[in-house]
Parts: sequence; structure tokens; C-alpha cells
Amino acid sequence: QELALLDDSNTIFKLLGPVLVKQELDEAKATVGKRLDYISGEIKRYEQQMQELERRSEQQREALGRLQQELQRAQGKG
Repeated sequence: QELALLDDSNTIFKLLGPVLVKQELDEAKATVGKRLDYISGEIKRYEQQMQELERRSEQQREALGRLQQELQRAQGKG
């Protein structure tokens, strides 16, 4: 958003280690855009991973519930 407020008359610097290096506005916008795309992709990937883990967890809870019911039935008969 901040880069959208700038024009070619503004000077932009990029931090490379301990040094600030002059950078073109278009290059800075492209770099920030790529980083945002990457971060968005990572967030989406982690959300999908969390959904899969929640699904597996629910399956395990259901299996545990069935086993507990079977155990209670077996103890009731014994």
C-alpha cells in the first residue's frame, strides 16, 4: 500500500546486509508483490494442513469412541 503512494520522483532503498542500496520503484513493487504472493501461498498451505490434521483428529476421536463402547459392552457381558 505504501509503495502505491510513491512515484518515480521518490527514492527507494533496499536493505542488503548492513547497506542501503538504491532501487527502482517498479523493481521494489515486483519484489514486494512476489513476497506477498509467497506469504499468501504459505498461509493457504498451512491452513490446508491444519484442516487435514483436524480431520484426522476427528477420525481418531470417533475410532476411540467406538473402541470405548465396545470395551464397555465387553465388560458388561463379562
